[in-house]
Amino acid sequence: MHDATPKSPAIAPSAAAVSDTDTAAALSALARGLPDRINADPERAEQGLARLVLTIVELLRNVLEHQAVRRMDAGTLSEPEVERLGLALMKLSHRMDELKATFGLSDDDLKIDLGPLGQVR
Repeated sequence: MHDATPKSPAIAPSAAAVSDTDTAAALSALARGLPDRINADPERAEQGLARLVLTIVELLRNVLEHQAVRRMDAGTLSEPEVERLGLALMKLSHRMDELKATFGLSDDDLKIDLGPLGQVR
């Protein structure tokens, strides 16, 4: 009689043991870096999302502000464009302050550590 059950390829016991040991060590290292419990509090999740979004908006605002200064220094903006740009950046800054207050965030909460590149803020 012929056995129709497909056979998995044979793995040397030592290779399987090394693979399992490496996997277990990697999972153990990952577990040590995680908190004991995950806080699923909806308010904290909302604040975390607000922190992420406001950090990105703040980063973009800084880039826009830097570009505006470069263009002003280069003389490529007219007086009305400088005025409009200044007002827009000022309004965005005020709105950011309102949103930070709404979500209980500070300027320090919106800093991004880019490692060797330094902090963004």
